[in-house]
Amino acid sequence: MPRALARASHAPGSSDLLTIGQVLARLKPEFPDLSNSKLRFLEERQLVTPVRTESGYRKFSAEDVERLRFILALQRDHYLPLKVIRQHLDDLDAGRPSTLPSGAAPSSMLTGARRLGRDELIAEAGATPALLDDAIGTSLVPAAEFYGDDHVKVVSALVELKKSGIEPRHLRAFRAAAERELGLIESAVAPVSRRRDAAGRARVAELAREISDQLEIVRSSLIRSALGRLDT
Repeated sequence: MPRALARASHAPGSSDLLTIGQVLARLKPEFPDLSNSKLRFLEERQLVTPVRTESGYRKFSAEDVERLRFILALQRDHYLPLKVIRQHLDDLDAGRPSTLPSGAAPSSMLTGARRLGRDELIAEAGATPALLDDAIGTSLVPAAEFYGDDHVKVVSALVELKKSGIEPRHLRAFRAAAERELGLIESAVAPVSRRRDAAGRARVAELAREISDQLEIVRSSLIRSALGRLDT
C-alpha cells in the first residue's frame, strides 16, 4: 500500500504534526472549496483520523494530508461517493487488493491533481481551439484558467464525436437535461438542506453525489436498451 494513503499512526505532540489551519493552507490551492467543516465531516465519516491533543485540538500528519488529497481528488475528478472511497481505503489499510470503480486512476496517480492550462488541455485531448471554444460556448466545458482530468475526458469525447459528425452545438440538450437533473437532486435534498450546521451542509453534498450516481445508472440502462433496438 502506498505510504501516502496509509492510515497514519502518530503520537500526539509530535513536532511534525499540522493544525487544521495548516492543512487548509496546503490543500486549498488545489481544492478552493475546502473548509474546516469539510475536514471535520471527513473525520466524522472516519476517512481520516487525526490525533487529538490534550486540549482537544486536531493534529494531522503528512500522511493524513496526502490521504485527504487523494480523497478530495477522487471526489472532484471522478465523482466517487464517500462510501466507495472509504471502502477502497479500508481495503488498502487492511492490505487487501482493491480496484477503483468507473475507470478511476490508481492511487499512485492521484496524490497530486493536475492543473492544465487551455493550450495543455487542447494538446492532451487532441482538440482544436475552435472545438474547445464551441464546447465552452455551449456550456459543455467551463471557461476557466485551469482544467482537470475530467475536462480532458469531456473534450476528448467531443473530439471523437466530431469524427461522427456530432458537434458541441448538437449536445445543447445534454446541458438542458443536466439542469433538469439538478432540479431533481435539489428537490430530493431539500429536507436535509434545512440544516444550517456544517455537518448538515456536508451531508447535503454527499447525498447529492449519491443521488447523481443512481441517476447515472438509470440513464446508462436506458441508453443500453435503446442501443439494443438498433440491432433488431
